[in-house]
Amino acid sequence: MHDNRPAAGGSSRRDFVRAGAAAGFGAALVPPFGKAQGAQQPSPLFAAPPLERVRMGFVGIGGMGSVHLDNFLQIEGVEVKAVCDIVPEKVTRAKEKVVRAGQPEPVGYDRGPRDFERMCGEQALDLVLTATPWEWHVPVCLAALRTGKHAATEVPAAYTVDDCWQLVEAAERYRKHCMMLENCCYDRREMLTLNLVRRGMLGEVLHGECGYLHDLREVKFSTEGEGLWRRAHSTRRNGNLYPTHGLGPISQCMNVNRGNRFDYLVSMSGPSRGLQGWQRDHLAADDPRRNERYVLGDVNLTLIKTGLGQTIYLVHDTNLPRPYSRLDIVQGTRGLIQGWPDRIHVEGQSPPHRWEPLDTYYVAYEHPLWRSERVRQASGGHGGMDFLEDWRLIVCLRAGLPLDQDVYDAAAWSCICELTERSVASRSRAMDVPDFTRGRWRGRPPLEIVEG
Repeated sequence: MHDNRPAAGGSSRRDFVRAGAAAGFGAALVPPFGKAQGAQQPSPLFAAPPLERVRMGFVGIGGMGSVHLDNFLQIEGVEVKAVCDIVPEKVTRAKEKVVRAGQPEPVGYDRGPRDFERMCGEQALDLVLTATPWEWHVPVCLAALRTGKHAATEVPAAYTVDDCWQLVEAAERYRKHCMMLENCCYDRREMLTLNLVRRGMLGEVLHGECGYLHDLREVKFSTEGEGLWRRAHSTRRNGNLYPTHGLGPISQCMNVNRGNRFDYLVSMSGPSRGLQGWQRDHLAADDPRRNERYVLGDVNLTLIKTGLGQTIYLVHDTNLPRPYSRLDIVQGTRGLIQGWPDRIHVEGQSPPHRWEPLDTYYVAYEHPLWRSERVRQASGGHGGMDFLEDWRLIVCLRAGLPLDQDVYDAAAWSCICELTERSVASRSRAMDVPDFTRGRWRGRPPLEIVEG
């Protein structure tokens, strides 16, 4: 399998580190690489010792950080011990929220952008969650892992191939979980789709279409929140900057990293017009942001080929006027299910050449986790999927179970960022996707349909 890391960066040193890290994480869990590759023996998934309680630290408690904090304060067995942000007022508000929830006041960290390192060094924590700007996801996760803590990060986990490898190596070396919190894997329709796939109702899965189609121009030009950092990526990067919302659920249906893998991709971007138009139409003549120049193509299209031959169409568009859509299609030999609009066709069950609504399928084939009234009545966080995501993380940590998404998923789904940028820059040349499992994908079991 091709590693496909950047040419620069000391490849021999990186290879040496990877070999040592793999031994540390996998020796007691999986057969040696050559043995697994040849005999395809089962490869148990990594599970850490169970935790009676999960002591948490939060880094970045703005928008999504606050959503996660609210969720975890409702989940049994969670103790919020520390909160960290570069804005002291956010730290104060988070501490007050924890106290109102009936827990002791957590320790606050607000001495600058790297104060999370002091938090990780001082606090006895089991899990550190980061909901910071993208460039801080990897530094926070590495600080957590190096100090013996599990790490969880908002999406994407990283946006360079080398940083993806760093997360994999660190998780293996320190034998800790490093999970990317891809909430769309827990949305109701996506979980219905996975349940239908596992039941074989769609037949053999051959093709998927997915994407993130969300007009973020106003958000990107905001003077607070994501507007302070997200727009800057459009000035220097051209590719798919945010692939995981659509790609994660499709990957689980196709058993990526669990009997299958991404093989290679090709990508292309169209012209860059949307942010320039917003500059012109909404910013004052003397606004310094009018001097910014953007290179991100408004629409990026990517085709991915899996090791088993399936195809995936992946699209990214956050700079043009359009209603929100994630685009979600899973096509099998016996039928397909689609999101936006939500509909399904199953050969032999649906009327010939006709779509059906999903209502009756939810009644008969609802994913067991979505049958929980606690999940369905969750008021915050994208209609329940954020709560389910956080709830499952704590359930698995307390029970000593493998996580629904692991560090290999975080790396495989996130590395698409850089690979699309490189493909776009080279006239859509094919890019091999690294095998972060080093061949162990062949024996890793597919994600199960767990009960509620």
